[in-house]
Amino acid sequence: MTRPSSVPPPVTAVLDASSRWLPARLAEAEELLRAAVAGHGETLGEDAAATLEAGGKRLRPMLVLLCAGPDGGEGSVRAAAAIELVHMATLVHDDVLDDAPLRRGLPTVAATSGAARAVATGDLLFSRAFALLAESGDARSVALLADASVALARGELAQRRDAFDRAVSEERYLDRCRLKTARLFECACLLGRDDAELREFGAGVGLAFQLLDDVLDVSGPPERTGKARGTDLLDGTITLPLIEAAKSDPGLREVDLHALDAAAAEAVCDRIEATGALERVRARALQLVAEAKQALERSSFEPEQRRLLALVADGVVQRYS
Repeated sequence: MTRPSSVPPPVTAVLDASSRWLPARLAEAEELLRAAVAGHGETLGEDAAATLEAGGKRLRPMLVLLCAGPDGGEGSVRAAAAIELVHMATLVHDDVLDDAPLRRGLPTVAATSGAARAVATGDLLFSRAFALLAESGDARSVALLADASVALARGELAQRRDAFDRAVSEERYLDRCRLKTARLFECACLLGRDDAELREFGAGVGLAFQLLDDVLDVSGPPERTGKARGTDLLDGTITLPLIEAAKSDPGLREVDLHALDAAAAEAVCDRIEATGALERVRARALQLVAEAKQALERSSFEPEQRRLLALVADGVVQRYS
């Protein structure tokens, strides 16, 4: 079975613990992804293929398939590929907005092909996601993914409005994370199965994922994250590690983020780390994962599916430990 490129250990652990149906379905989703980005002209096709080949954790497709279960069929595979295409599209567009040179340690489409081509590539990926669902006539899945995509856009706009604003509150930050990250995890679970406990599980895991990602931006190192340490600070993005650290080091609220260069951003990261804020944010994320797993235990899933979904939740933590 051909696994997605650059499969990280937490995902490998779930695949290894599952029965044969899950790796087989993931392989089918990967084939659909390749087919979805092919045949759209040399220029767009090249950039879209490069985005796909850069790899990724494939956590969202895995959640779709696990929640659908072994009897999910072709519809779950299409939904798994569609949600990954939306995720890929948002990354390409984010890199344009952030003028990011690297993603997963590789040059971004924006860096190699320019902003205009990157925007077009992201648009292609979005369109192919909804085409996959429309071809199956699954109106419910189209509506779920459309709603999550709107939430992503709202979260991105909120992040742009908040850029360089050192007064951003913890509540505002968490609301932004729920829109920009947690809603797509929640959507992945609901694409697999309409279940209130799964909604809670996906939202909790997604929020934990974002908190831990923001911790990793401060702690690094670049060879692990695929981007420079303190990238969020350089972009003016206020995250929970900075908000939490400022409680112990109020002077951090006075840092002029506009004036930071790479070396100064690293120095601010060191100050954040020295306050113990990263450990406190990690603890918040661990609590979110624990609560998500409690919701899972209340679901009507078979023990095997609950066990594999719990492994995905644990993998989010392990990825950033």
